[in-house]
Amino acid sequence: MTHGTIVALAVLGVVGQVLGGLLILIVLAAAIGVRGPLRALRSALWGYELWAAFVVAAIATGGSLFLSEIAHFVPCELCWFQRICMYPLSIVTLLAALAGDHRVARYLLPLPVVGAGVSVYHLLVENHVVATPAACQIGAGCAVKWINEFGYMTIPTLALTAFVLLTGFLALAGAGSNDTATLAPDG
Repeated sequence: MTHGTIVALAVLGVVGQVLGGLLILIVLAAAIGVRGPLRALRSALWGYELWAAFVVAAIATGGSLFLSEIAHFVPCELCWFQRICMYPLSIVTLLAALAGDHRVARYLLPLPVVGAGVSVYHLLVENHVVATPAACQIGAGCAVKWINEFGYMTIPTLALTAFVLLTGFLALAGAGSNDTATLAPDG
């Protein structure tokens, strides 16, 4: 059961990476003046950006709790910093989605941005690109790959995927609060 759940989380990670890659391509296209894909994405997600952010944050939070509490993987120092950035998002995005308050997305954006930075650093430590900090050498250590599905899907990779998706969904929600009149469905 544990390995099956880890594989399921890894598969969700791959799906998330595909979605994250598409989000990045759409943003890059908009940056060079091709705004059609961004308009189509905003139209397709209209009103559901915060719900999408909640689903990502809830899966990431549940996944990290599963890995530590059920699979008994000891979270390292960097995992804790990533959790600090993720856990509040699973609660606050739910509350914001229930209230339909897109403005709050702007204030939540620093959490996934900082979390993504920690995840990138964690990946560098895990892959021995940078030296393991002294604080990370206590216990399991930050360089331990507790999972390594598909040859690359590790815990920091999963976290980075979730943070990239959260950044995209929250940015869409925050930007959407500016122009609700221009994108609101006719009615």
